[in-house]
Amino acid sequence: MEFIDAGGTRRRERLASCWDVRFEDAAPVRPFRWLTGQRHFPGWWWSATTGGHVGHESWLERDHAMVLDFDRQVVAFSSQPFWLSWPEAGKIRKHVPDYFARLADGRGLVIDCRPGDRIDERSGAAFAVMRYACDTAGWGYQLVGEIDRTRAVNLRWLAGYRHRRYGQPDGLAAAVTAAFEVPAPLLAQAASAGDPIAVLPVVFHLLWTGQLTADLSAVLNDGTLVRVSRGEGR
Repeated sequence: MEFIDAGGTRRRERLASCWDVRFEDAAPVRPFRWLTGQRHFPGWWWSATTGGHVGHESWLERDHAMVLDFDRQVVAFSSQPFWLSWPEAGKIRKHVPDYFARLADGRGLVIDCRPGDRIDERSGAAFAVMRYACDTAGWGYQLVGEIDRTRAVNLRWLAGYRHRRYGQPDGLAAAVTAAFEVPAPLLAQAASAGDPIAVLPVVFHLLWTGQLTADLSAVLNDGTLVRVSRGEGR
């Protein structure tokens, strides 16, 4: 494996000795390039989880960075965390996964992003090797495709309020939480806690952080039922 550790040193190690490396803090092993006419869309996602930027190479990867940022079980994550190398047909083949996430229970999780209709024999073989390597290292592995469109729309909206400043207006967060102790329609109950222009950003922030919860399988609207989360996840 080849990676750049938290101190900025590029290292090459055997997989067996890397199971405890903090890849969630690793720098990307390859640069993100912006070229005229390119067909993919690289960029940087500002993560409320880490307080820093995480790179992505496509809109699909951007969406999964958003999902990782929203997931309360994820305490840190990085992109392009390492190169994995293995022999194949007399040559050395390499693959870099899209993300490494550290979960709240200490486990590592490696994520590759690829729509199902774009997985050919060659990429499928690489993903199989990566899954085997993760099993060997004791990490989880996920090969993920497009996320549900409605959920994506909702998360993109809530992500606009992910910064902690939206949860800090004096007294509003407590008032909003108290207002939704009993499930109630989003807009009407927000208005009961104060001026909706001030209150709604707090509601959306608390939905992002998981202090409030709602059904995200339907598009958020004025009548969406919102309530205080009881720790059942999102």
